[in-house]
Amino acid sequence: MLGLSDHVRSFVNPVWTSSLSGNDLNTTLPTVKQPDIGHEKVQGLSRSFPPAIHLEHHPCENFSFSPPPIDRKRTGPRPCPVCYVPVDQALALMPAAPTASPILQSLNYLSEDNLVLKESNSGSLFGGYPSLEQRDMSFDIKDSMTVHCGFVRGKIPGLNTGFDVDEADLSEMRQCQGTVVASAIFGYYDIMQQPENISEFSKDTVCFFMFLDEETEAAIKNTTAVDNMKKIGLWRVVVVHNLPYSDARRNGKIPKLLLHRLFPNARYSLWIDGKLKLVKDPYQLLERFLWRKNVSFAISRHYRRFDVFEEAEANKAGGKYDNASIDNQIEFYKREGLTHYSSAKLPITSDVPEGCVIIREHIPITNLFTCLWFNEVDRFTSRDQISFSTVRDKIRSRVNWTADMFLDCERRDFVVQAYHRELMEQRLAALRSQPPPPPLPPPPPPVVHAQQPRKMLPDSASKEPGRASKKPAGRRSRKSGSKRSHRTKASSGKDPIRL
Repeated sequence: MLGLSDHVRSFVNPVWTSSLSGNDLNTTLPTVKQPDIGHEKVQGLSRSFPPAIHLEHHPCENFSFSPPPIDRKRTGPRPCPVCYVPVDQALALMPAAPTASPILQSLNYLSEDNLVLKESNSGSLFGGYPSLEQRDMSFDIKDSMTVHCGFVRGKIPGLNTGFDVDEADLSEMRQCQGTVVASAIFGYYDIMQQPENISEFSKDTVCFFMFLDEETEAAIKNTTAVDNMKKIGLWRVVVVHNLPYSDARRNGKIPKLLLHRLFPNARYSLWIDGKLKLVKDPYQLLERFLWRKNVSFAISRHYRRFDVFEEAEANKAGGKYDNASIDNQIEFYKREGLTHYSSAKLPITSDVPEGCVIIREHIPITNLFTCLWFNEVDRFTSRDQISFSTVRDKIRSRVNWTADMFLDCERRDFVVQAYHRELMEQRLAALRSQPPPPPLPPPPPPVVHAQQPRKMLPDSASKEPGRASKKPAGRRSRKSGSKRSHRTKASSGKDPIRL
């Protein structure tokens, strides 16, 4: 379908084999059973992609990583240079077939219509109260599996399941096929950020969805107009009702980790936290962090911490969650074998993700990973950085799959982080409350240099005896050596000559 060289095809997906004859391209692709992906629309979109580009070598193959440039004014984490290809070249490098899902080929989700609310330490009504035995079974990877994955009270996620959305919105979400960019703001915690530097092709083919609760929608409507397409800028706004949790941050984990359930026909998704502004094109990010590495899940690692125990202590010190619940979760994981991070885990470089950006392909194994990750958030604390490595390592021990972790400075190159709304308003209020600076003193008057008067002798000087008054020299005064003087001297003793 795409005119790529053997070099580029093997770089994107080594299992591809091809034979080229003139302009014809014949590829033999692995057959993958993938019930979660709607192929019809994806294939329809591909016919409208820009013309394929023939690349002998990847444009970024000679790019060498360099650390963030030195900036004396910014000593904290900063972005570092990242090599992206232009959007049209990124589209040409899109794999024609889904990535193979190891072992797991069919993933289904538990639902119970008559589930009863109860007091439990093993999750919530929305999550279905999975038992520890069910939790253990969910990590036993098989060809076909059925697991808890939220929305257990109905067959259609978002329709009388908790985290409910209008049927018109559900229809729009089902029609989103290809790539979806999603974010959420609950509890009016953040200020909506509009993506920038998005190509016209991405504006036409990528879905941009922003989930809001009723409180946030009411606050935004006071300052921002929503058009008749329910859009604010690029974002298609979806208002969520019947939120299952009282904690806004825990509610935010539903779209963050369960996008494959809300968008069952999407092939790729890019999640960004509500405080972030996307400043790179989605196709460039998919090419850079998924297709170029031949991976199906990418997340940035924490810029400072890479050990779960350190992350737990930092959460306690920062008051992110009550200390007893964090300690209980860590003790549970220790009994299961959690250890401090060490070089023995290489090539895994960290156990702690930053977590505010997730780039993924929707295939059975990645869907299982985020389902089980969500179940840990539902059972324990909402601090998903603490549970990430446990779920990843349990799956990795059974199948040849892992989540790829890229540098935090690379993440900071394609998203710009803003302050949470309350913190931003506090900073603005602090600036307003400061007394105004004293007015600047008026400038000194300009210096005027007055013309000095000619020096004159006082009148008394001319009245002194024996001293004749000296008149100032006029224009017609002559020096003693002038011709007039000589003539006067020559006529001495005679009558003066009248001139």
